[in-house]
Amino acid sequence: MSFNLNTVVLAGHLTRDPEMRPLAGDKVVANFGLAINRRFKSPDGEIKEESTFIDCEAWGRTAELIGQYLAKGSAAYVEGRLKLDNWQDKEGQKRSRLKVVVENVQFLGAPRNKSANAETTSDETGEPVAVGAATSAGSAKNTSATKPRTPGRAAADLEEPPF
Repeated sequence: MSFNLNTVVLAGHLTRDPEMRPLAGDKVVANFGLAINRRFKSPDGEIKEESTFIDCEAWGRTAELIGQYLAKGSAAYVEGRLKLDNWQDKEGQKRSRLKVVVENVQFLGAPRNKSANAETTSDETGEPVAVGAATSAGSAKNTSATKPRTPGRAAADLEEPPF
């Protein structure tokens, strides 16, 4: 019996603003980096910290929302799968890069102002907001008094941000 599983779950901060690329047929792809920090105690008792930097790629409506509401420094929870890209560089050398193809993302903390890269003062609850195909309106808190959420609609289906 063969069992294959390709699932990645990460939580960290964006290392740069998402790079948005429009494609044919009204499709869009967002590329961004995610930094994940790990604290640990070394054998000599010293507390150390290491950072891991991961390249991520999102498609469709999820990419649009990432490009619209996340910026450098924004906290995000990402679910996806690993993908290995292979290519040949200008010198003829074979190159490869491992990245995460994002299938679901949750915005953590308050939204960031992309122009000033500072937190906004509109909603300081810090509630995570779900975006992606696997989410439902029942899992996110309704914080809008003017527009109630329709049960069964994913956050990615809404016209306005889900927070």
